[in-house]
Amino acid sequence: MIGLLDKPTSGKIFIDGVDTTKLNDDQISSFRNSKLGFVFQFANLLSDLTVLENVTLPRDIHRIEQATIDDATKLLKTVGLESQLHKRANKISGGQAQRAAIARALINRPSFVLADEPTGNLDSVSAETIVQLMKSMAKKLNQTFVIVTHERAQFGDVDRVLRVKDGRVFEEENKMEMIA
Repeated sequence: MIGLLDKPTSGKIFIDGVDTTKLNDDQISSFRNSKLGFVFQFANLLSDLTVLENVTLPRDIHRIEQATIDDATKLLKTVGLESQLHKRANKISGGQAQRAAIARALINRPSFVLADEPTGNLDSVSAETIVQLMKSMAKKLNQTFVIVTHERAQFGDVDRVLRVKDGRVFEEENKMEMIA
């Protein structure tokens, strides 16, 4: 629901003060592209595009040209892919592809990034790199990441944990409450 891929049968979903349940399909697509970043288990990069072109894609969709290449290049440098900018997406490793996917998710400076099993398709070393990268980007950019995972221990110390079973929250940990 939070990714606006389904409409609720009851209730409302507010993101940045906008009642998204009142948006039509075109408005939802535009809102999703500008306010949400997505990182999936598989990077879902377009293989015929370069790494740089994949990262600029969310802006290209809405024809936003202002500093797009510069912003994408900075993000790719931040995620350690400055040497891969002009390689085709199908010529980089899985861990590199996932780092490019994180850069793509951040290009529009979204309200939050939804990451669905972002380490599920990676070896343990690449998975740890991705976890640390998301944590550092969260701090560096003051960016919220909402991560769905079956590997809770892999993410270590985080601000908040919600455990869900059968569609319901059954346990919650909030780091801020523990500090107080």
